[in-house]
Amino acid sequence: MKAQRTILKPAEISGRGLFTGTLSTMRVRPAEPYSGITFIRTDQPTPIRIPADVDHVSKRARRTSLRNGTVTIETIEHCLSACSGMGIDNLDIELTGDELPAGDGSSMVFVNMLTEAGSREQDANCEEYVIPEVIRVVDGDAELLTLPPLHPDLDFLEVFYDLDYGSETPIGRQVLSAKITPEYFVSDIAPARTFVLQAEADALRGRGLGKHLSYSDIVVFGPDGPIQNALRYPNECVRHKILDLVGDLALLGRRIVGRIYARKSGHSLNHDLVRAIRRQIEDAGAARSLLEPPVLDIRRVRRILPHRYPFLMIDRILEIQGTKRAVGVKNVTINEPYFQGHYPGEPIMPGVLIIEAMAQIGGILLSQELEHKGKIAVLLSLDKVKFRRSVRPGDQLLITAESLRVTSRGGHLKCHATVGAEPVAEAMIRFAMTDAGAE
Repeated sequence: MKAQRTILKPAEISGRGLFTGTLSTMRVRPAEPYSGITFIRTDQPTPIRIPADVDHVSKRARRTSLRNGTVTIETIEHCLSACSGMGIDNLDIELTGDELPAGDGSSMVFVNMLTEAGSREQDANCEEYVIPEVIRVVDGDAELLTLPPLHPDLDFLEVFYDLDYGSETPIGRQVLSAKITPEYFVSDIAPARTFVLQAEADALRGRGLGKHLSYSDIVVFGPDGPIQNALRYPNECVRHKILDLVGDLALLGRRIVGRIYARKSGHSLNHDLVRAIRRQIEDAGAARSLLEPPVLDIRRVRRILPHRYPFLMIDRILEIQGTKRAVGVKNVTINEPYFQGHYPGEPIMPGVLIIEAMAQIGGILLSQELEHKGKIAVLLSLDKVKFRRSVRPGDQLLITAESLRVTSRGGHLKCHATVGAEPVAEAMIRFAMTDAGAE
């Protein structure tokens, strides 16, 4: 097994952001095993931590950004690409502005910083995702496809990228197969810079973005090629697209082993692939968990939750990861009292009770926080509630709750439920913690 890695010592850079032009200072620090990569806005009254996780992605054009509440961090993909390409798993990244320093629009400013900081192995096994089967995500004529490694002994990610801007542009079509090892990444991928067509650059400036940039700061393609600039590689554009993809894949929080075929993909489709991979991981973990003894059986569940018949919706807890994640089961039987009226001829579990079951899993997860001992979680608000399919007698609901933010007074969780591999429902739920005996 490979070991997780972090840096040896802090390092710091300063510069302007690529899109906003914000001047900021970025400082990297070593982080504990399993903590992953976390961005920290230190310019806020209270520092705001934002994990490099696809759940925190904020929709932006031409870049990857993260959000926690009203606080954002822009254009993180080049930094994450350097971390992933160089094998850094755990890192705290402090930032004094809303966008990372851009350097020359490649990953080299971050590669040089991480090289200066050094790296070391940690006493923890690396969490790898070995692609087991095909996943395909599509948006128009753009697509991403995952494939297992060609041989079980291979332990790296291979990306085949097909970039096609059309024969009428100076970029044209560029194709490259890249084995993402640290050595290859630093020499052949990291130096590739951000590029745009002249019409795209004019449109961005029209929206107030990139006004501080000159033609020497970014590769802008006119009708005859780069304007007042020179390419580092004849196929620098496809190399930069691989750089972006590697950075976006880091939002999974695991090293990826296997093959990825990409055609015309951008950040939004990259994020969709990460979400699809995460669902595959969760489904596989849930299938394994169902065969294992529960972490909490019904007797221990009753000691945590105040609910009783007919409103106790959880039969057992399969997994608890501190205050980060909990997975539980609700067995749906025809003996449930609500099936007498919902509906007698076509029994369907009410959607509000599916939400209640997710909330009860959330309450169990929040009860793991030391400051919440002796308190109960009361549902405060629901957001982004969606129902995907009906739940009927004989189904087994597998419910997952993941914490987005936990404080002494409450928590904000992302919850979803499945039956087998089929999504059933999802919701963002906020809780307030109250004393167990409070009225």
